[in-house]
Amino acid sequence: MHAYRTHTCGALRAADTGKTVRLSGWVHRKRDHGGLIFIDLRDNYGLTQLVVNPSNPSFKTVEHLRAESVIRVDGEVVARSPETVNPNLPTGEIEVRVGEVEVLSEANELPLPVFGEPDYPEELRLKHRYLDLRRDTLHRNILLRSQVINSIRRRMIEQGFNEFQTPILTASSPEGARDFLVPSRLQPGKFYALPQAPQQFKQLLMVAGFDRYFQIAPCFRDEDARADRSPGEFYQLDVEMSFVTQEDVFAAIEPVLHGVFEEFAQGKTVTPYPFPRLPYRDSIARYGTDKPDLRNPLVMADVSEHFRGGGFGLFARMLEDKKNAIWAIPAPGGGSRAFADRMNSWAQSEGQPGLGYIFWREGEEGGAGPIAKNIGAERAEAIREQLGLKVGDAAFFVGGDPKVFYRFAGVARTKVGTELNLVADDRFDFVWIVDFPMYEMNEETNHVDFSHNPFSMPQGGLDALNSKDPLEILAYQYDIVVNGVELCSGAIRNHRPDIMLRAFEIAGYSPETVEHDFAGMLNAFRYGAPPHGGLAPGIDRIVMLLANQQNIREVIAFPLNQQGQDLLMNAPSEVTDKQLKELHIRVVPPIKG
Repeated sequence: MHAYRTHTCGALRAADTGKTVRLSGWVHRKRDHGGLIFIDLRDNYGLTQLVVNPSNPSFKTVEHLRAESVIRVDGEVVARSPETVNPNLPTGEIEVRVGEVEVLSEANELPLPVFGEPDYPEELRLKHRYLDLRRDTLHRNILLRSQVINSIRRRMIEQGFNEFQTPILTASSPEGARDFLVPSRLQPGKFYALPQAPQQFKQLLMVAGFDRYFQIAPCFRDEDARADRSPGEFYQLDVEMSFVTQEDVFAAIEPVLHGVFEEFAQGKTVTPYPFPRLPYRDSIARYGTDKPDLRNPLVMADVSEHFRGGGFGLFARMLEDKKNAIWAIPAPGGGSRAFADRMNSWAQSEGQPGLGYIFWREGEEGGAGPIAKNIGAERAEAIREQLGLKVGDAAFFVGGDPKVFYRFAGVARTKVGTELNLVADDRFDFVWIVDFPMYEMNEETNHVDFSHNPFSMPQGGLDALNSKDPLEILAYQYDIVVNGVELCSGAIRNHRPDIMLRAFEIAGYSPETVEHDFAGMLNAFRYGAPPHGGLAPGIDRIVMLLANQQNIREVIAFPLNQQGQDLLMNAPSEVTDKQLKELHIRVVPPIKG
């Protein structure tokens, strides 16, 4: 017999009744029922119920064992009586009548329990992450992560992609987020950087002729934590392809994402591919965000014409400025003064002056509320018809410069949809956001700057850069969004040095600066570069969605906390003077106050 187990704790079934077995695992839960001790023994694979009789020589040992002690037991598989069968447990038809018990490792008193799912402070959970990871939900999340990555890797290989590894020690990049720097011992005063992404390397692989690349790539960025972003490091499905258009990239990745989500969706429907395409400007106008949650059916509309020169003076005066507009958020089923007042109060709590509204009720021509009375029945009715609303519905209004208010309008749309229970929770809704603007006006410097990715190919190429208003130039850039979460950004790359130099020139970069900062990639392009493009969906976010978690740390085995600290391993930590001397580094304390 094996030293520790003949079966795992999730393997035994009714067909095993009568067998002598050996199990090893953790004491998940212990119960004393009139002299008999019942133990739920747990390992990575599941739970098996053990029964220890008072006549057993090991009874006293078991009686004093703490939860989470590790034991090995030998015993006989017996069928449970019909009234004690647990249909929610795969092993619920049997139990093991224990003969011999060996304590492999006795547990001290626990700083947090493993049985059950109580909410404990994150600091305590991360400090004792090895215990936290034993808890059922988190344990399943990490196993799900492994299964999802395995599924992605298999699907990418089936799509004809090759997996390559790119360097972890590389050069610091002047673009993007803040780098993590690594001092060089052999080159005093110089530093490596941990890669924010394998961007330049994967493009160089295309220049080298490898055509279809992917990698489950670690990325490192010294940035603050958010619920959907882990500080320090994260993983992405890094993808690049040669001789492709934007549609080729979409066609290659859609079956992978659809297949993975469908495999682990647990009954939720997944958008069939090809996924819908939504231009960036339309996304902003309809949903107030470039990350729309399409499970929310509400679509905003520009209703400016119904207020222009009308009786509602505030909106009429706004519209005298051509850049201003009035947007409407439809609210089917929200046609009551109580709901309208509640939304208005919510807007004020968000720092807004309020949220104008009209609601339509039976027997009241033209709608109700102050706005309806000011603009008159005909205009109110025209708004209702434009929005496709009926009696019992409402509409809310946001006015001013759309560039200023669109984000709040998007949040208000989400709030209305959530409050009225309109958001479906049984779907994964995918959408491509396309046609991002290549440039935007930097409000601080009042100069043109890149709006998204400086290495993207502008639509129209060099001709567009030379002849069009920079703020009107679109790029071959795209995001993929599911349920309001951005999974990734991607682009068809700018593979021509002449177009790249001109694109950076418009954003205020001299040729000398571009040649210096991006010499490796720019020089490579001068020796024959194929048209290429790619993207990089976030692994952590994919798993977070599939696990139905709101916080990304719930799907990462050993995450940093919100301050970028590893409380388990006590990192970052101070190092010795000897180490600093070897690296030619002197630590300068921060200047106070």
